[in-house]
Amino acid sequence: MKNIVIIGCGSGIGLATAKELQSSNQIIGISKTKNSAIENLNIQFHEKNIITDNIDDIPFPEVIDGIVYAPGSINLKPFNRLSIDDFKNDFEINVLGAVIIIQKLLPNLKKSDNASIVLFSSVAAKMGMPFHASISASKNAVEGLVKSLAAEFSAQKIRVNAIAPSLTETKLATALLASPEKREAAAKRHPLQKIGNPEEIAKMVIFLLSDSSSWITGQIFAIDGGLSTIKL
Repeated sequence: MKNIVIIGCGSGIGLATAKELQSSNQIIGISKTKNSAIENLNIQFHEKNIITDNIDDIPFPEVIDGIVYAPGSINLKPFNRLSIDDFKNDFEINVLGAVIIIQKLLPNLKKSDNASIVLFSSVAAKMGMPFHASISASKNAVEGLVKSLAAEFSAQKIRVNAIAPSLTETKLATALLASPEKREAAAKRHPLQKIGNPEEIAKMVIFLLSDSSSWITGQIFAIDGGLSTIKL
């Protein structure tokens, strides 16, 4: 049984990951909102905003085997309408929140035999997409953080990887999938002619947390229906 900390377990990919792992692992879940989906999970849940709230009162296990940092943002605007606060907010959510929890739990990770950290980038970090300036900037920072930490933590056998999804059916994407027409158009932009779902991404998270991925670190895994690598 592993001790896994999931930030952003209240919905989307974080929730799907918690559901898959709860039966055979001890899950410590942190989310800024609590809902019925979380209440039905067999996890130790703490309602906190990782960026603004004090997490010193959370009784983390002495040994942490995995961290999943799943919060994200979709803030799509023309560049001239993006404020400095937009850039700061996206950077806080996507990068600084991850930094906070990793720094907090690094001593616990060092006590594991095979610790793994999973962060999230985006297809927009690899591809130039209009209206994605703020999110692309923050997600590229995530990718840089992953590679730097993977190098720094390798001596302690702590692995660090990221997943870079394209459009996935989560609450963040609600506005982009608000009608059958929008959903169809979004699907057609991908070579596999579909959008992603949280359960598909969660399976990769679980693999990266497992001992089966013990020789993988510093990698960014694109799960995007072929969008970043295939041109039809």
